[in-house]
Amino acid sequence: MSLMRPFYQERPVDECIAPLYSSDMEASRAQALETLIISVNRLVRAAAQASGDATSAAVWRTLGILETEQPLRLGELAAASRVAQPTMTRIVAGMLTDGLLSRTVDPDDSRGQLIELTDAGRERLATWRATIADSVGPVFADLDDDDWDVLRDAAAIIASRTTTNPTRTEIHA
Repeated sequence: MSLMRPFYQERPVDECIAPLYSSDMEASRAQALETLIISVNRLVRAAAQASGDATSAAVWRTLGILETEQPLRLGELAAASRVAQPTMTRIVAGMLTDGLLSRTVDPDDSRGQLIELTDAGRERLATWRATIADSVGPVFADLDDDDWDVLRDAAAIIASRTTTNPTRTEIHA
């Protein structure tokens, strides 16, 4: 970059100027989203700890992915879970042993295998979700009906804006 040339000429102008003119409303929205993400993560961690279940979060995440996106090849499952393939190989091996998953030959490529959720895996996931929901109940015990309506609406909005596919969670604008 030349010293005589304005910095913004190296990038599209809107990339340089837009951050300088962002509105308070946009900043407030970004802050609300950040608070939501951090708070949900804290809530899930606290609920998992309160449940007393020592099962790895990676197991629950894997079951959750396969609940809606199955069957998947091991590499696809690793990508969706954001772990390395050798890590997913270890996770899946334990879950196969526990009867939570099944593995079959990929009909499109006999060298590959497809991983699917078993009925036992589906039941264990449902039980865990009910357990963690119960464990956070006391946190929300003092909410009145209006607060519950807001919470239900917020949950519905979040659920409608997020979907999963084999390689990532998509956020719809």
